[in-house]
Amino acid sequence: MEYQAAVFDLDGTLVDSLADLADSANAMLASYGFPMHDMDAYRYFVGNGSRKLIGRILPSERSADAAFVNEALARYQACYAERLLDKTKPYDGIPEMLEELRRRNIPLAICTNKHQSAADAIVEKLFPRAMFQEVIGDKEGLPRKPDPQKVLHIARRMGVSPACAAYFGDTAVDMDTAHNAGALAVGVLWGFRPREELTAHGAQILLSHPRQLFQQLVFAEQHTNDAQ
Repeated sequence: MEYQAAVFDLDGTLVDSLADLADSANAMLASYGFPMHDMDAYRYFVGNGSRKLIGRILPSERSADAAFVNEALARYQACYAERLLDKTKPYDGIPEMLEELRRRNIPLAICTNKHQSAADAIVEKLFPRAMFQEVIGDKEGLPRKPDPQKVLHIARRMGVSPACAAYFGDTAVDMDTAHNAGALAVGVLWGFRPREELTAHGAQILLSHPRQLFQQLVFAEQHTNDAQ
């Protein structure tokens, strides 16, 4: 089958952001005098949006207090805004893979549970302008992954059937999102979670490096009117 569009998770898929996420979350915890967590623990804390992240890392007696979670979330987002590009960078091979897809006129988009302002800032800084037709993060009106509504919205905006789109991600949430949307579930092994998690959640293709993309998937090269 020839696929017509590519939709990507952001953290752990296009960019290695774990250190900045962990540093920011630990800075928030330290500001309250709470225990901090090792960076590797954040591989499993992140993935379901910032609010869920805060609920997971706070001491249990505070995570049940909704008003305090809101306060801690705002403080975390302020910490993250100051350092979200300190260490974050695209994974090796990602820029070349995206450029080849763009050369073929394949529509590209990002679907992430990261809060929208942070997603926009990272994409604007690390990728060429207009690389992605859509960048949809955590915002009002569209539920978080693994609900498929964001991917379905992107597919409609691109004018493609979800079945003709490949969704790339590094977690169980991403694989579940792809299946829920009816898209191809492509698991990437350079991200935050192990192969076993991806296969257990139905990864249909696994990539060890971005350069493998064109060996395992066929994208229908789109021709613009100018090219015709």
